[in-house]
Amino acid sequence: MNKAKLFMYSIVAALAGFIFGFDTVVISGANLPIKELWHTTPFFHGLFIMSAALWGTVIGALFAGGPIEKYGRKKVLLAIGIIYTVSAFGSALAQDPYTFSIFRILGGLGIGVSSVVAPTYISEISTAQMRGRLVAMYQFNIVFGILIAFLSNYFLQGFDGANDWRWMLGVLAIPSVLYTVFVMAVPESPRWLISSKNDIEGAKKVLATLGTEDIDQSIREIQEGGKHVAGSNDSILKPKYRRILMLAFWVAFFNQLSGINFILYYAPELLVRAGVATKDSLFQSISIGGINLLFTFVGLYLIDRVGRKTLLVIGSFGYIISLAAVAWCFYAAASPSILLFFILLFIAAHAIGQGAVIWVFISEVFPNSVRAVGQGFGASVHWVFAALITLITPVFLDDKDGILKDKPYIIFVFFTIMMVLQLIWVLTKVPETKGVSLEDLEKKLVDKE
Repeated sequence: MNKAKLFMYSIVAALAGFIFGFDTVVISGANLPIKELWHTTPFFHGLFIMSAALWGTVIGALFAGGPIEKYGRKKVLLAIGIIYTVSAFGSALAQDPYTFSIFRILGGLGIGVSSVVAPTYISEISTAQMRGRLVAMYQFNIVFGILIAFLSNYFLQGFDGANDWRWMLGVLAIPSVLYTVFVMAVPESPRWLISSKNDIEGAKKVLATLGTEDIDQSIREIQEGGKHVAGSNDSILKPKYRRILMLAFWVAFFNQLSGINFILYYAPELLVRAGVATKDSLFQSISIGGINLLFTFVGLYLIDRVGRKTLLVIGSFGYIISLAAVAWCFYAAASPSILLFFILLFIAAHAIGQGAVIWVFISEVFPNSVRAVGQGFGASVHWVFAALITLITPVFLDDKDGILKDKPYIIFVFFTIMMVLQLIWVLTKVPETKGVSLEDLEKKLVDKE
């Protein structure tokens, strides 16, 4: 196996994750300026300004499977680069909240599709021994994009006065264009060429490019794996896939019920609520991105060594401790430095656990014949709950006169309870997938009809 080429192609596909991470978090810097500019209601701000991209992401993830299976992984990877570029320019130049929301939704479509196609593509060109690390590079690029977004927001503050937020959003066009150019050089997935097009010769050429030692044996294994599960009327809704669907559902559900997107989106505002000056809150948000990146490295190192399940257990304990502590900080009005410490502990727990595992796990548990559709299912669950959390939780911050007034700790108590349930689920239901080929996983996880 030509590890250099495999790594290079995986990095290019994973760059979609960098744009994903940057686009997801860059809105945190535009949050307060846009509130002051357009004076929309808290509901409109939460639904359209802050979570518009997430609703686009839901749509993108839900409907990505069909185009990915029909047109192939490479063409869809290319299409999302174009979508990202248009969204970046459109969001930056928008003159009203409605146009802004439309372009944010468009960017969300790109994110949703990328969360399906990039992990799918990387898992299909990888070896069983390297699959965890290579697919997890998508997550690494997400958190790297998050860090760069926090840095960009901080350094662009004061750059152009009231238009700072436009530069914060518009700068995303640079990596979007570069990604679009780079992705033109990657080959198509050999597994897609065989399972969808029966293009054996095309698959052989790709496997040769990847440096596969025994190409004929690899072709036979892919074909045999397809025979085990596939059929002309194969559908992800068949009873034999029920176990896999539930695994994908729960890992995506718990990922968002940890509160990760809520904390990433509202980190500056949470720190301001704890008594940090606005400019200092943007600077301290950079530490969130830094810790996220550092512990994602740890997750990348461990995922193919200790396995996916072990990382989920470690992350669950970290979640429970840190979220309970953050709830206490808000309840007891603890100092901002203590609150920041436990938020950073939460970020570390996420990065080494769910953050490192989710896209790897979803991309590998589904069989070749339904992988894109299955990845789309798992990703759409992830994004539906991400959008709901981002829409609903601002109520806990913006309720000025009701029963939730000055009680943001309530949402963190809820997140803590959810992570206790996640720990129970991981210990009792999650199988280990480390070091197992995609075809062998099909035999292990698909139920007999």
